[in-house]
Amino acid sequence: MNEGHPDKICDQISDAVLDACLAQDKNSRVACETATKTGMVMILGEITTTANVNYEQVVRETLRQIGYDAKEKGMDYRSVNVIVAIEAQSPDIAQGVHGHGEKKAEDIGAGDQGHMFGYASDETPCLMPLTHLLATQLGFKLTQVRKNLTCKWVRPDGKTQVVVEYANVNGAMVPKHVHAILISTQHDETVSSDQGQEKIKADLIKHVIEPIMAEHAPGLFDEKTKITTNPSGRFVIGGPHGDAGLTGRKIIIDTYGGWGAHGGGAFSGKDPTKVDRSAAYYMRWVAKSLVAAKLCKRCLVQVSYAIGVPEPMSVFVDTYGTGIMADKKITAIVEANFDMRAGLLVNELNLKRPIYQKTASYGHFGRDDPDFTWETVKELTGLPGSE
Repeated sequence: MNEGHPDKICDQISDAVLDACLAQDKNSRVACETATKTGMVMILGEITTTANVNYEQVVRETLRQIGYDAKEKGMDYRSVNVIVAIEAQSPDIAQGVHGHGEKKAEDIGAGDQGHMFGYASDETPCLMPLTHLLATQLGFKLTQVRKNLTCKWVRPDGKTQVVVEYANVNGAMVPKHVHAILISTQHDETVSSDQGQEKIKADLIKHVIEPIMAEHAPGLFDEKTKITTNPSGRFVIGGPHGDAGLTGRKIIIDTYGGWGAHGGGAFSGKDPTKVDRSAAYYMRWVAKSLVAAKLCKRCLVQVSYAIGVPEPMSVFVDTYGTGIMADKKITAIVEANFDMRAGLLVNELNLKRPIYQKTASYGHFGRDDPDFTWETVKELTGLPGSE
């Protein structure tokens, strides 16, 4: 999903609100949802903070950054109707999680119940699934050629999809060939004819697909790869004009693109006391560290919490048969190296920072950014052969 997709607009606005609160008050409690349709953006939820935030200005600035500056694109940040419906967090939840402010980090309870997953695979240098990496990189490149005017006809809304042929080698996933690439992108009237659709395909192949394939899938992309662009034809009407948007509707694409698993809790607009977000980031850190340590070729790590309780209810590791030892022993290594109490994992990954808006498009995982602390591999102790 490109940043101009209606659902991703909502994710970015929710996280922009979160960042604005955290920038002034690192202990802000934020649960901000966003909805959008033609000419309208509504933010709603619960926020408790000492920050003084102009929420309407945050919404308009986020839309401007994305590129929605004209009604014909689907929205104009200057004239859009912004509705703000924000209340304070429930005092019952606040007391159960934080007490009356006297709790130490190790005693702070989880902000909600649920189970969260992390996944990693050695099929790419960033230890992410190749299908997801290619799809997100194609989307990011499409945005680049729009904003730098390489392809002036591109408008903000768009989607990508990649199909890869794999070999399952004793549980490890080995990419063999990029089978198909699909890009649907909003465009202006100058390329709305049949000949224009031919230009769209030619431009996307030259400026988007070929550069990304050369960088991330050398030897796997060739003339046998099926390329489809704008299969429905004309895509002039897009953004919130073409489709309604809601925060959190793209949680699978935001994480692993269908690989691994997902507990169902969305990320955007939630401060890190919400384990839906922080524990999912932490589990990615755990999974990536296990694969980087060559304890396995890929793995799924799961944890579960009860609201108000610091310690996880369960920890589970599945290496799909690729582990160098039994999963039970790898789980013991995880428990010896990672303290998964809800308050401590927030501190360990330094999550009380205004870093979240940029996570809200092109994936929360697998990205080379120092602010994404969950992507920095942890050196594990107690490994076989170590002293």
